[in-house]
Amino acid sequence: MIDENNLHGILKKVMIMKKKCALYASKLVKDGMVVGLGGGSTISYLIDYVKDKDIKVVSPSSKTVLLAQKMGLTVLNTQYVDHVDIAFDGCDEVDSHLNALKSGGGIHTQEKIIASMAGEYIVLVDESKFHETLAFKVPVVVEVLPKAYSIVKKKIEKLNGNIELRTASNKDGFLMSDEGNILLDVYFDGVQDIRLLNQTLLMMPGVVDTSLFVDILTGMILVNDKGVFKKERNGEFYAL
Repeated sequence: MIDENNLHGILKKVMIMKKKCALYASKLVKDGMVVGLGGGSTISYLIDYVKDKDIKVVSPSSKTVLLAQKMGLTVLNTQYVDHVDIAFDGCDEVDSHLNALKSGGGIHTQEKIIASMAGEYIVLVDESKFHETLAFKVPVVVEVLPKAYSIVKKKIEKLNGNIELRTASNKDGFLMSDEGNILLDVYFDGVQDIRLLNQTLLMMPGVVDTSLFVDILTGMILVNDKGVFKKERNGEFYAL
């Protein structure tokens, strides 16, 4: 039986950590900036901290867009933006080399578009998301053009990827991306070369993008019981 008091304590601790992480991220946001905001609860806390600043926002997440507008922030259509000063997001896993897996939301293609515009692209995580090397406990999500489904599936299976079509309990059939493409959840064991795996997947005709972020992050802000720490590319963690 689940100890409800213990569960409540754990959830409260996680919430406090996420708020602390968001607070430190908010200090990097200055008036006049165009700021990229991803999805998830940490980003929602960040919005609360920056809502009174003179900034404009872009986001790949419809939930984030609605919350930012509700808080009075100006939200720009990403289609008409070609530069973002700083962008923040969450992730499912991140490692010491700033490789990341962003699989949960299924909006990684849009996230990478914003990342490509950003002067800084920083993930906000608690220590449970950090690994020395990506653990691949979550799938690599591969966004595929519908007409390429069969051939991409065959090629991925040759890489020993275990494929699951993404579904939802409240939707009949499988889930599609916002652009109408198929989302494949692919589980890999014993990945030796993250960069090579990502390049191999991206080279398959019909693959739009993957939820592997390689050479994209410029930094991470990590929170644990000891405090809040930042790590930048090719650098060590330092306390904030």
